[in-house]
Amino acid sequence: MIGVDGKQLGVIPLSDAINLARTHAVDLVEISPNAVPPVCRLVDFGKFRYELAKKEKDSRKHQHASTVKEVQLSPRIDPHDLGIKVQHAVNFLCEDMKVKVALKFRGREMAHTEVGFQVIQKFITEITPFGHPDFQPKLVGRAINLMISPLPRNKRAKNPRHADEELHQPDEPDEDEAPPEKPREKPAHKPKAVTPESPAAGGLNNPFANLESKPE
Repeated sequence: MIGVDGKQLGVIPLSDAINLARTHAVDLVEISPNAVPPVCRLVDFGKFRYELAKKEKDSRKHQHASTVKEVQLSPRIDPHDLGIKVQHAVNFLCEDMKVKVALKFRGREMAHTEVGFQVIQKFITEITPFGHPDFQPKLVGRAINLMISPLPRNKRAKNPRHADEELHQPDEPDEDEAPPEKPREKPAHKPKAVTPESPAAGGLNNPFANLESKPE
């Protein structure tokens, strides 16, 4: 039995432990049920659960990134290809992943390992706003190895890739702004309908209808 103050009270019967919990107005919580004998504690159960949740939250907060992504380089890598590799590493670091950098030498490239270290140092300079190396670059066999961990989010720069995507998004029209008026089209000229003259009586045209009568 563990008391309210955290001190051990020794092995006591269950009935005595229940009475002791009622006396202190607390709960009797079983901490280690598989122990012989089981370990119990006198504590406020609500407060006990709050402390456990707080400890779990703190442990997750300080937990290091467990996922590792690898980026491979070469001593004669093209500057454009190096920029692409850097962008891949930045994406991984911004997702709280570790990055393993491996620069491999082939054939006679081992005669100029300083060129490989220069490439590694340039790579480190490019990713400095997003991560930091866990150790200095090391030459192991025919490769230079390096491990990079992401910086905390409050000290890490924003991913430039996401910034470019937001910049190229089309602007949405303002809801309060009225749409532009369309130019009015001139009505098409409609030909006037010609009404035919009514025929003369009897259904025949009168050839003398247009003649004027003159007085004698």
